[in-house]
Amino acid sequence: MASHWHLFPLRVRYQETDRMDVVFYANYVTWFEIGRTEFIRHAGWPYRKVEDAGLLLPVVDLNVRYEQPARYDDRIVICTRLREVSPLRLNFDSQVRLIGEDEQPPAAADADGQLPGRLLAAGGTGHVWLNRDWKPTRLDRAAPELYALLRRLAGGG
Repeated sequence: MASHWHLFPLRVRYQETDRMDVVFYANYVTWFEIGRTEFIRHAGWPYRKVEDAGLLLPVVDLNVRYEQPARYDDRIVICTRLREVSPLRLNFDSQVRLIGEDEQPPAAADADGQLPGRLLAAGGTGHVWLNRDWKPTRLDRAAPELYALLRRLAGGG
């Protein structure tokens, strides 16, 4: 079972656009990373704390589907949820959505799970847990309290 969506608002900066006046496609991947970082921070475990515990979480899988372009000065919201947790892997779902200029983005999806605005891009990332030596490590052994938190967030107990 996937966790609830965490929402993080941004405004598109000029430097993120290309000559066609649309957001350069690779910036969506950066926004996915911002969403993951803010998701884990909101859960009470900033990514700095993960690294201080001697853990690394590289991306090993990425997918993005582009629906519509974002443009300079658009207001967007990055929507992130934890899809799967295991002792060795972590998977996130991500969406970038366009919201209105006067729309106040909520911190999470509404009670029905509906996200605000219009879908611009959707996808996700897969990660593996590594130690400082870049060797796979089991999170349930290396940081059992973090593993328990992530399992709770993903609805797995």
